[in-house]
Amino acid sequence: MDHALRRERLDAHIAELGLDALLVTRLPNVRYLTGFTGSNGQLLLTRDRAIFFTDGRYTEQSTQEVPDLERVTYRDGFAAAVAEACGRLGVSRVGFEAEALTYRLWEDLRREARGVELVPADDEVARLRWVKDEQELGLIARAQEAADRAFEEVVLSGLRRGTTERELAFALELAMRRAGADELGFPVIAAFGEHAAEPHHRPTDRPLRRGDVVKLDFGALVDGYHSDMTRTVAFGEPPARLREVRDVVAAAQRAGIRAVRAGSTSAEVDRAARSVIEEAGLADRFPHGLGHGVGLEIHEGPFLRWDGDDVLPAGAVVTIEPGVYIPSLGGVRIEDLVLVTEDGCREIPRSTKELIVL
Repeated sequence: MDHALRRERLDAHIAELGLDALLVTRLPNVRYLTGFTGSNGQLLLTRDRAIFFTDGRYTEQSTQEVPDLERVTYRDGFAAAVAEACGRLGVSRVGFEAEALTYRLWEDLRREARGVELVPADDEVARLRWVKDEQELGLIARAQEAADRAFEEVVLSGLRRGTTERELAFALELAMRRAGADELGFPVIAAFGEHAAEPHHRPTDRPLRRGDVVKLDFGALVDGYHSDMTRTVAFGEPPARLREVRDVVAAAQRAGIRAVRAGSTSAEVDRAARSVIEEAGLADRFPHGLGHGVGLEIHEGPFLRWDGDDVLPAGAVVTIEPGVYIPSLGGVRIEDLVLVTEDGCREIPRSTKELIVL
């Protein structure tokens, strides 16, 4: 991936903000701009230069992953190393990622870099990350393929009575790894029967019984990029009410997907899906936003919410995931990744989303 080109795209934002430099401390953003995959790395980016910082654990790794930048390995703390670099580069007005810098580190930077004005900045790098390039889209597609294959292998091949939620979650994890995933994209949500009424349920030892709906939210990670999907199937004939709910959720998802195109606002897309659920008298049973961006993070912008003003750009990958949850009975959610295009969107998963009765 052309990390230098990504840094060049950020240069214009630094100038627009009236900054001499931008301090990048959020690890996904550091990875996006440098290629570094370790657990401790920072980047000081000026309009014509960049310095990468890490500690001694990653000296050799950063040599391999960040060969095109000046690298500083610090022993006495990150703040002192940044202060020295700012003095050496002659920068006096430095933006920082307001959502990422801790108060303690901010105090350390103020103490060490006395001649530097620290300016809180919006997450400029995360905004650039909304639009995926072809390599990123390829990695997301591979992560989704691993999830699709796991769903077919573990779920569609037949569930067994007595299997617990924990066992099914673990089986999906193993199947995704066999299908090429580096690891889980996030902890698997496996919810049976009444547990499906919880939007984010943690798997338990609850066994599978005839008549249960099975709600599964899972995804894979490939070279740093995530997939995310939710499917709801039935083990034996489900309650008639949940069949009705499933039809409402499916119609809501179709409406949401139809509303996706470059230039749409997040609130417009959310409204298209949410109105279907409201018309069915289930407004209070859809308590979360319609979706979110997916990439280096499982939850990133743009965020599709009823009160959101994010504008969808072509090249963004977002989830469309309406859900309806009825306490003591169960719930249904259907979630797919879609790629935003100029005139609509393209669905990425290939797994069926029908209410299959196993």
